[in-house]
Amino acid sequence: MARVVIVLDMLRGFLEEGYPLYCGIEARSIIPNVQKLLERELKQNSKIFYLCDHHTPDDPEFRMFPSHCIEGTEEAELIPELLQYPGEIIPKRTFSSFYNTSLEKKLEAIKPETIVICGVCTHICVLHAVIDTRDRGYEVEVPVDCVASFDKKAHLFALDYMERVLGAKLIKPTIKVSQPRFEIPDSWLSGETADVYFPRTVEILKREGVNPVATMEVFTRRAGILCGIEEVKALLAKVLPEGNREVWALSEGESFAGKEVVLRIRAPYQSYGAYETTYLGMLSHCSGWATAARECVDAAQGIPVISFGARHVHPSVVGIMEYSAIVGDCTGCASSAGAKLAGIQPTGTIPHALIIILGSTARATIAFDKYMPPEVPRIALVDTFEDEVRESVTVAKAMQRRLQGVRLDTPSERGRVTADLVKEVRAWLDLEGFKDVKIVVSGGLDPERIRYFINEGAPVDILAVGNYISDAKPIDFTADLHEVAGKPIAKRGRMPGITPNPRLKRIM
Repeated sequence: MARVVIVLDMLRGFLEEGYPLYCGIEARSIIPNVQKLLERELKQNSKIFYLCDHHTPDDPEFRMFPSHCIEGTEEAELIPELLQYPGEIIPKRTFSSFYNTSLEKKLEAIKPETIVICGVCTHICVLHAVIDTRDRGYEVEVPVDCVASFDKKAHLFALDYMERVLGAKLIKPTIKVSQPRFEIPDSWLSGETADVYFPRTVEILKREGVNPVATMEVFTRRAGILCGIEEVKALLAKVLPEGNREVWALSEGESFAGKEVVLRIRAPYQSYGAYETTYLGMLSHCSGWATAARECVDAAQGIPVISFGARHVHPSVVGIMEYSAIVGDCTGCASSAGAKLAGIQPTGTIPHALIIILGSTARATIAFDKYMPPEVPRIALVDTFEDEVRESVTVAKAMQRRLQGVRLDTPSERGRVTADLVKEVRAWLDLEGFKDVKIVVSGGLDPERIRYFINEGAPVDILAVGNYISDAKPIDFTADLHEVAGKPIAKRGRMPGITPNPRLKRIM
């Protein structure tokens, strides 16, 4: 399967400070992601093409933009960070990667099944490359964390246009969740948490001496993101007999359709009959949380979303709730319990309590910086005592370049965080020389509020979502027997026999 990667304008003139069209920190932040992309693609023997601006001194483009990337100058050179990745440089003089270049003939010779497009700027040369490649019938992938622009609003518009109008596949960054270790409490195994009629049923069957191999299928009527299946596996591994069991399932984090079978168990019924309540509860709550998280992530269009909902649920389920949010593609969570299950580090800022007790945001942030390990991000909460703009600049100055971000969490009594407030904070931080300080927004976020910030072009770097995820309604899963002792069977309203689903994979 031939693949091609088109890397657009990763040039010193766009990615090194001091040149007239330097695209800023946001553009530089994609360099490590592009490096990882090229490493992966080269291992698959993908062909790499670097499409690079090589302008003449009198280029007509300079009527709109400052003179830049003139052929033969340092500006037109590939950035040093990418020189180790072999690929062919193709010069271009316009926004188009195809007009008056050799790219089209090279692609015709390779006949790639997929073309991956990355680089800068998202709404200019990247967008034109996607249009041109889609017009020629190629399948296109755009890794969201490998494209950037100096204009965030235009960047987000271009991504949306590529996906919805052009049909390009946006590849969004995901957290690779490590293999979680789930402990199954004795109270679950003893049946204490089950609907009581299930343990009673198993008891009756034991006394009757009846224990057929039975096939149970699990489905729901609502589409969503599957989560909880790893915990279900841990449960079933304890109770199903090793020599007489088959378990088929979709994977953790996989989307499912309404009425699609997501789990199939075939084993002696007495081995798992008492645990129907348990595995349905696992799937229902975890999939509800993961689905809500994915809705926020989709609305954010590439802006990282972290889960801040631990305070809204009982402490006994904090870890699994935040693990589910990570499965739903949140990039972080606030609790150590959730982070441990997901195999990541917890994410947090500074609470109002520390600021109020120490008397100032600057003092609290300096104390945080003094005592916290260096790997903990230095992100200050800036709405406690003073205007958010003033506190942001004050703390940034006090931290002497060690501040990594500010969090805006204005309460509803003060009008909540607005797009204009985010823009004002960004403008003043930039004016004072703190362009690398990121802005985190929290407080009552849901997909609608997230889309509001996106549509208004607010320069938000991270979104922290609380109760939209933690309060998500569980997705009701149902379990039905479809086969007993090899005989197809079902209750009224259901089709007897195994329900085909080629997406299921055998996991046990």
